[in-house]
Amino acid sequence: MLRRNISRLLFLLTATAAAVAVSVPAYAADTHIEAAHSLPVIISNITTWIIGMLLGVATLFLTIGGLRYLAAGGDPAEVEKAKSALKSALIGYALAVLAPVLLAIVKGWIGG
Repeated sequence: MLRRNISRLLFLLTATAAAVAVSVPAYAADTHIEAAHSLPVIISNITTWIIGMLLGVATLFLTIGGLRYLAAGGDPAEVEKAKSALKSALIGYALAVLAPVLLAIVKGWIGG
């Protein structure tokens, strides 16, 4: 039991580190401050960040769900937890794909 808990902890730490490494942008050394952007550019940048975060979290849930499914060993409770994580990952990927579509619909409503 202790070995299983330790392996879970190591997995979670590794998965979290991988997710952070994927979602943290690289910054250039140039510290030049640009002028303020227009509202459509700001909304586009925010959308890009949100999509990136959704994809990172969805990938984390996909990894956790897959590893839980592999490590379930036939335990029905663990299999259900794995399936739940996989469903969450699919919802995250769907939201990431649909985010630009939803933004276009909202822009159409407000006349943007």
